[in-house]
Amino acid sequence: MKKLILVLNLSLIFLALSCGLKKVSAPPENNELMSAQEGTVYDFTMTTIDGEEIALSQFKGKKLLIVNTASECGYTPQYEGLQQLHEAHGDKVAILGYPANNYGGQEPGSDAEIQKFCKVNYGVTFQMFSKISVKGDDMHPLYQWLSDKDKNGWNEDAPGWNFCKYLVDEEAKLVKFYGSGIEPLSDEIVKEII
Repeated sequence: MKKLILVLNLSLIFLALSCGLKKVSAPPENNELMSAQEGTVYDFTMTTIDGEEIALSQFKGKKLLIVNTASECGYTPQYEGLQQLHEAHGDKVAILGYPANNYGGQEPGSDAEIQKFCKVNYGVTFQMFSKISVKGDDMHPLYQWLSDKDKNGWNEDAPGWNFCKYLVDEEAKLVKFYGSGIEPLSDEIVKEII
């Protein structure tokens, strides 16, 4: 049984490594496609982890860092960095966490369990949302927008694992995609926010 668990864990690690974890994508300079985007993130109304409906347009004037999260992932400690980023630069960027159970069954809990885990273990105070799907046939429309260049203007990167990050600017344009291995407090992210 221990060998089977080890093989499964190694398989998940290999899969994760092959998913572009350190990838950073951005639109090409003077990207004319960006003007052809279909709607913006401000068009979405989402359910918070507390069950409240909120329009993402309430974050107008700030950058958005949209992250698919999981409580039982090797990247779960990134919650700490996301919280630090929120505390240090929350006046410039809204961190939006979307729990998803799409990768290795690493987010099996209910919204209440996820919220308790995040608060107790990482002191999370940034905005968390109700669990959604970020890939496959039941991919949430927000993630369809984030990963379809015909909708967002340039990006085709869907999350390859937990803790992928999308940066949206103050004008609701998607400007960067960061793979799971890019830490929230990395220079690649912080320089785009401050």
